[in-house]
Amino acid sequence: MTTERLNPPGIVPLDHILPDEPLLMMGAGPVPIPHRVAQANSIVINHLGETMARVVEQVKSMARYVFQTTSGHVMGVAGPGSAAMEMAVCNLVAPGTPVLAVVNGYFSQRLAEMAGRVGGEVTTVHVDGNRCATPEDIGALLASGRFEVMTIVQGETSNTVCNKRLPELARIARAHGCLVVVDAVCTLSTMPLDMDGWQIDAVITGGQKGLSSIPGVSLLAFSDLAWERIRSRTHRLAHWCLDAQLADNFWNQKSYHYTAPVSGLLALHEALRLVCEETLPQRFLRHLHCSEALQAAISAMGLDLFVSPESRLNSVIGIRVPDGVIADEVRRTMSTVHRVEISGAFGHNILRIGQMGEQSRAHNLFRTLHAFGASLRACGASLDLPAGMAELERHLSSTTRLRVAERLGIAA
Repeated sequence: MTTERLNPPGIVPLDHILPDEPLLMMGAGPVPIPHRVAQANSIVINHLGETMARVVEQVKSMARYVFQTTSGHVMGVAGPGSAAMEMAVCNLVAPGTPVLAVVNGYFSQRLAEMAGRVGGEVTTVHVDGNRCATPEDIGALLASGRFEVMTIVQGETSNTVCNKRLPELARIARAHGCLVVVDAVCTLSTMPLDMDGWQIDAVITGGQKGLSSIPGVSLLAFSDLAWERIRSRTHRLAHWCLDAQLADNFWNQKSYHYTAPVSGLLALHEALRLVCEETLPQRFLRHLHCSEALQAAISAMGLDLFVSPESRLNSVIGIRVPDGVIADEVRRTMSTVHRVEISGAFGHNILRIGQMGEQSRAHNLFRTLHAFGASLRACGASLDLPAGMAELERHLSSTTRLRVAERLGIAA
């Protein structure tokens, strides 16, 4: 038997596959990660050792700050944000549970589908027109008192819609005895979310967006009210890895559930530490300042934003593709010529630029906007790139940052 027959053909080293210069990740996620996060992700330790126990306790403590909760039921999930979504749904929705699913786009529809797959009786409210949900959309249904669980996203990355009236909707739901499950995958730490103050019962996030950690390790927090429902359930979950009570063994009882993704948790620890070091008010200011600067620059170039301001998500910006321009060609030019990557969309003729975590830095914005405008022009679009660059510089000034800080009621 020859050596050649033992080796599969066509296998080349990674350095022949990956680009010589890493792309600047400015799409809807994953996002660039800080050096400290990357360094932590290179370490492997015992998943049941004393060091891991200390890391877990700190991850929970820092996560409570980021979620703005005092709940003792914060845990990580070895999987993407969708795994955390599924964990929240399958633990709170039993066969026959009446569920109200507020759907603005692709990921809120995914929550509705998950609830149906575990046997929930799902009523879906489709909020059309690329707009946020309002009490007028769902108030009467909530007032009927028929629903036990409501699912909703804070920021719908698929079409860049933000449910800006989430605090009001959550309080209405709680007043009518309905638990509230919120997908905050692209919004947590980029904009306010007050789990306890807004009376939310489960908050889901992924590591690879606002937190600027790696994909594949997520966070989930349950309220005390939600946990009481989980503890008192009588049906046996079909899920094992996603059983919250079994996960609680590792996260709070210091016993075995499954082998935790230790490197990913170390990365998440560092990402959370950096959030806490910056503080949430300053982080919200940075994200809003940078996102509004990008939006103003795109408009100054003569392009149209996809969502109106009253429903617009700041952490992922949707831009209409000009007539006659092919979105994939723009993205291809940006990545091959300018080494910047942005995202297409789910069923919409838009391009999406992220403003989450490490994306929200002035140097990243200047590089991205220039690459975006130059690539659009190369693909046949007519626009004013110098006007956009000038507007970006004006909006990123310290004077504008002070005005944004005043709107947020914090010190710049």
